[in-house]
Amino acid sequence: MKKKQSLSNTVLTVFLTVLSVVWVYPVIMILFNSLKLENAISTNTAFQLPTVETFAGLQNYANAIGSKGFVTAFFTSMLITLTSVAAILLFCSMCAWYITRVENIFTKLVYFLFVFSMVVPFQMLMFTLAATSDQLKLNTPWNIWVIYLGFGAGLAVFMFAGFMKSIPLEIEEAAMIDGCNPVQTFFMIVLPVLKPTMISVGILETMWVWNDYLLPYLVLDRKKYTTVPILIQYFKGSFGRVEMGPMMACIMLTVLPIIVVYLICQKHIIKGVVAGAVKG
Repeated sequence: MKKKQSLSNTVLTVFLTVLSVVWVYPVIMILFNSLKLENAISTNTAFQLPTVETFAGLQNYANAIGSKGFVTAFFTSMLITLTSVAAILLFCSMCAWYITRVENIFTKLVYFLFVFSMVVPFQMLMFTLAATSDQLKLNTPWNIWVIYLGFGAGLAVFMFAGFMKSIPLEIEEAAMIDGCNPVQTFFMIVLPVLKPTMISVGILETMWVWNDYLLPYLVLDRKKYTTVPILIQYFKGSFGRVEMGPMMACIMLTVLPIIVVYLICQKHIIKGVVAGAVKG
């Protein structure tokens, strides 16, 4: 029995290792090509390691940062990500707390609507969304968080509500007996307990908002505002020529912050997802 279990664990480990390599391989190739000369990327040496003849050093990164408005686009993406994630964490945690503590037909209906929103394809809404955002003046980095709040609320409320059901109600009742009103109870008692799920939802939503291309492309006024994912497509010269070196460098500069954040906080993601899956 132990031999069979050991064999199955070995097979599973090998399979997951191969799968991990397959997923990581494109990122490694982008990293290698971001360090190569332009002609080396567009030839048969694109899948080879940089050599003395093809190595460009950090020149591609310097070109990426120094041209096409990368710095402005980076801070625009940062602003959108921070405001959107902060709004999702605050409003969705409060909404989930209300849904789980006030049990009636209305709250159950609201909860199912949030869950249902996760299965609605974005393509069904994007044209109407673009027109509506223009009418409501939600086409700037300062207020696009309202749209991200709507699209990110489904997953956030689902995870927060799942974790809320595991919090003993007696803790909140004791706080109210001590004189806390509902707002104080939430911010002083419930919110600190939500820390694992807060971190998980924050990281997942950050990866989504930071890497999102389609929604800002449809909503933002691109003559004034550009995010980093949109900026990548602008590395084109005349006659459709693409500046592959700076483009690869720009992709790495875009991906690197999310990879670092994910590696640092991955244990919190697993903990929060498991906690949010608790069924009350």
